[in-house]
Amino acid sequence: MGKIVPIMLVAISAALWGIIAVFIRKLADLGFTSMEIVTMRVVSAAILLLLIGVINDKEQMKIRLSDTKYFFGTGVLSIVLFNWCYFTSINQMSLSFAVILLYTAPAFVVVLSFLFLKENMDRMKILSVLGTLAGCVLIAGVGVFDTTSISLVGIITGLGAGFGYALYTIFGKFALRKYSPFTVTFYTFLVASIALLPFTDLWKKLSSLVSGEVLFYGIGLGLFPTVLAYLLYTKGLEKMESSKAAIIATVEPVVATLLSVFLYNEGFGLLQMIGSLFILFSVILINVPTLSFRKNNTKKVTIQ
Repeated sequence: MGKIVPIMLVAISAALWGIIAVFIRKLADLGFTSMEIVTMRVVSAAILLLLIGVINDKEQMKIRLSDTKYFFGTGVLSIVLFNWCYFTSINQMSLSFAVILLYTAPAFVVVLSFLFLKENMDRMKILSVLGTLAGCVLIAGVGVFDTTSISLVGIITGLGAGFGYALYTIFGKFALRKYSPFTVTFYTFLVASIALLPFTDLWKKLSSLVSGEVLFYGIGLGLFPTVLAYLLYTKGLEKMESSKAAIIATVEPVVATLLSVFLYNEGFGLLQMIGSLFILFSVILINVPTLSFRKNNTKKVTIQ
């Protein structure tokens, strides 16, 4: 049971990330730009986490000044960099290709975990990364093969988005050696808010922000695919390898695709179905215990 819980926490967090389109599309329809929505997301998350911390446990909000480097990593190098690169990439090429480049994140995590966290890089992990990447390509559909819209800037920023996305897992793992999942999540969004606010004119839309519909979707964006998702992911990350967590989190595009089918009547063909199965199979593969099989295999060889 102890091994299943972290897997479930990461999978649920990925599912919550998968519903983000509901909030983003509505806020975009209400007149907000992509970076304004990102700023709304991190600021509302920071405020919600601050309230939880003040009410629940103020001790969890204390950190050493020297440890702000971890939260600069999760907040600025991950959250801010990943969003800026992703939106730039989308503006430079097709959305489907930008999504594929974003989901190079598990590959970055596997390599970075090997280099900095001393996690092993075995065949199962490599196969799972390749499987999730193939699954994402299939889910994105034929648009990903449209080379006419590909640009060098788009490729660089797309890979930057995947790299930034991966950095939360790496810096988060270091921060979790000293702090609770709540502390890591709170300071991630506090630092991200401080970094983003000066570069948006969101304050000029203050009258719109306090209107009922914007407030409802803004708080929803900060709560469900942000606060809850990151708290659950960080809690799961605390008890498992970074590389495994990153691969399990690729359940997100599967949930997003299914949501688009049921809520927005978007297409879901054979390629999307195969791609979803690729991802789910890869997630199962990375979590299949192989130790007992290897032991049995070793015993057989010894007897012979």
